[in-house]
Amino acid sequence: MKVGSGFGGTWLTAVPDQARHAEELGYDFASTPETQHDSILAATLAAYTTEKLEIQTSVTIAFPRSPTVLAMEAWDIQHLSKGRFVLGLGSQVKGHNQHRFSVDWPGAPATRMKEYIKMLHAVWDSFQDGKKPEFIGKYYHFTLMTPNFNPGPIPYPRPKVGLACVGDAMARVAGEVADVVMPHGFMTDKYMREVVLPNVAIGLKRSGRTWQDIEIAGGGFTVFGETESEIEQGLERLRQPISFYGSTRSYHEVFEVHGLKSLGMQLHELSLQGKWDEMQRVIPEDVLRVFAQTSTYDKLPEFVANHREYASRITLPLPASTPEQRERAKYIIEQVRKVQVPRVPRGLEDLSAIPDRPKATA
Repeated sequence: MKVGSGFGGTWLTAVPDQARHAEELGYDFASTPETQHDSILAATLAAYTTEKLEIQTSVTIAFPRSPTVLAMEAWDIQHLSKGRFVLGLGSQVKGHNQHRFSVDWPGAPATRMKEYIKMLHAVWDSFQDGKKPEFIGKYYHFTLMTPNFNPGPIPYPRPKVGLACVGDAMARVAGEVADVVMPHGFMTDKYMREVVLPNVAIGLKRSGRTWQDIEIAGGGFTVFGETESEIEQGLERLRQPISFYGSTRSYHEVFEVHGLKSLGMQLHELSLQGKWDEMQRVIPEDVLRVFAQTSTYDKLPEFVANHREYASRITLPLPASTPEQRERAKYIIEQVRKVQVPRVPRGLEDLSAIPDRPKATA
């Protein structure tokens, strides 16, 4: 099991130390978000200042960027890192694309994302093998590459592409064309098993791949701690992300699986009024328990083996500000890394038995 942490999400001056810190603790990978700062810039600095750590964006927002421009950037980071880069992509919701990034929203984001990833592959094929560019899709096309603009091959595999997903259509695309399935942060174990993983299976079946051809990150809200008291405090901190993401109607399918659609609509209405603090207060305590799985650090290996049998990677932020905490973190990371799982979701072992669905959205 790969064990990961995070870095970035702050000014670039802090990124090198954050990335080196993750590597020194023994993490296998570290991810950088794209909220207030650019993920590609952060990933570049992290790649330059580390030697073994896998560097992942979680996530880079795709649609405001040209696939060719992003392919060039990822190619450079893959070369700089000596093959340690994972380009994690996300679509973002319609409103942010239109009104924050000022880009068109032609609809069908899952179909568009599948095409986006295929074009990345086409660009990288032209770089690596000199393959003639002849990709033509509905949303993107790539038919021109001259020697003057081709950086040429690198002695590493092409970057892995991760795909963040919430809805069923994007999960099918992840199974069909991505290398890493990255469940959105607003996720529960029940939703992961009833919606995301079955649709990933459909994508795998469509592409003729198996569970061993992809990596899946452990999904679902989790709270880990040294003691039960720490876990209780962690559950309280979940109010913010649950209220924030739960106010977005695009994510209400997660609420619906738990019979909580009315809570999602209440949060949405409060968000329209700008009542961000009140949004956190309206989340009942029992919802925190319904959404989050918990474990003490000592029982983490058992938790991972029992509840993340499908995963090849898990994010595990740990306190490490004192020498004692750092030693404890290294020990926990090593124990979780030793866990062996089949990387196949329970109940979805036989892909040939998976019923396909209409291909209208993906």
